[in-house]
Amino acid sequence: MYVVLALCWLVVFFDGLDVTIYGAVMPYMLDDTAFGLDASAAGRIGSWTTFGMLIGALTAGNITDWIGRRAVLVWCVLLFSAGSGVCALAGDPLQFGAGRFLAGLGLGGLMPICLTVVAEFSPPRRMALATGILMTAYHAGGIAATGLGLALAPDHGWRWPFAAGVLPALIAVPLLLRFMPESPGVLYARGRFEQARTTAERYGLPAPTAADAPAAGAAGRLRAVRELVAPGRALATLLLWAASFCGLLLVYGISTWLPQLMRSAGYGLSTSVSLLMVINGGGIVGMLVAGRVADRFGAVRVATCWFLLTAAGLALLATGPSLGLTYAVVAFTGIWLFSASTMVYAVAGRFYPAADRAAGLGWVTGVGRLGAVVSPWLGGALVSRGLGSSGFLVFAVGGVLGAVAVVLVPAVAAARTRTGPGRAADEKELGGAAGAEEEGGSQDSQDSRESRESRESRESRESRESRESRESRDSRDSAAEPTSPGRTR
Repeated sequence: MYVVLALCWLVVFFDGLDVTIYGAVMPYMLDDTAFGLDASAAGRIGSWTTFGMLIGALTAGNITDWIGRRAVLVWCVLLFSAGSGVCALAGDPLQFGAGRFLAGLGLGGLMPICLTVVAEFSPPRRMALATGILMTAYHAGGIAATGLGLALAPDHGWRWPFAAGVLPALIAVPLLLRFMPESPGVLYARGRFEQARTTAERYGLPAPTAADAPAAGAAGRLRAVRELVAPGRALATLLLWAASFCGLLLVYGISTWLPQLMRSAGYGLSTSVSLLMVINGGGIVGMLVAGRVADRFGAVRVATCWFLLTAAGLALLATGPSLGLTYAVVAFTGIWLFSASTMVYAVAGRFYPAADRAAGLGWVTGVGRLGAVVSPWLGGALVSRGLGSSGFLVFAVGGVLGAVAVVLVPAVAAARTRTGPGRAADEKELGGAAGAEEEGGSQDSQDSRESRESRESRESRESRESRESRESRDSRDSAAEPTSPGRTR
């Protein structure tokens, strides 16, 4: 598990670096009059990036079980590294936008694969924690991107931070090819049963079965997608999509436009950019805290609370607090903002059974990317109209709507018709994620229930055997009694 988590952590670190670098250097790009970028065009380019992410996420989620998760992961890294190189060499905003779109194709496919792989190789009771640890990499990359922007852009220009985005192809790809294992379920589906069994044993996983193997071929992939919106599961899937939309609306809207929104509100350039580092620092804390809390109380409860706290923090920023209070609010908002969307993934990872998990997470993150597509355009529209800090209220609404969507998922799942094996499996998985059990879904409570059920079953069996014994004895005694006068047998 640790090798897999470390490799995925490294890849997601580069993901966070590439995504955040645009927001970190945007103020310097807007000041570069020779390049010809304005706020409106910057918002559109941000939307091109996230539109590429949408296509990448949907594509990767549907081909990863066909050609292998490791292969798709490698291609994703190569794509976003190439896109960063194009941005560093771009001569005008159109070429720059093409580079960001290319990078988006790779970035969009990377996250759902890493989430799927970590979910598969993690112990079930530590899935939310492992997901949280994985996502700390995104914010570590965001902090590194902000540091690169502050260190390089003022004196050397905004192109050099993008040039650094080529490094993942040189660092991560060789490590992935050498150490990343293929999914046992994918190996099983491809008929490589012995290799699947060996890989599962090596990483302490249960031996894969046909139920764990994703469906093969185009028909199988279409069937997997149909399963996501099958009767009884469709509404929960739509709610997960809505929650992911709101989560990524917040993540990419704030990551892209926080420095410029703060600058429009009257803060200095270096202060505005440094706040991007602060919010990503809070994001690291949030991922670690959210993972542990979600393992105890359930990802649904944590995601709901985190969405609401994010909305409260953004609403407070709209009031224009003092500089010291602004730093504190931004840090605490970072704790909640980023981990809220990650906990949506944790819920989805447990809601969908193993055979549908890659497609399910791919579509949850993919449809959520629509929020990421809208948010850069929305931020650009707010800044170009001079709304400044009041734009935070618009994003706060997204936090409230995200909370409503995610809190309804377990209620909808519980209301499904209680027939069919898929229903039982989904409810069992979601129960752990939602923390529906009163004891927080702990193993001890489960063991206690199982022990109690076993004891009740044993007592019932002993009672039944005792009753049958008495009836048999009464029958023998009755047969042995002499016939009395006036009594017939």
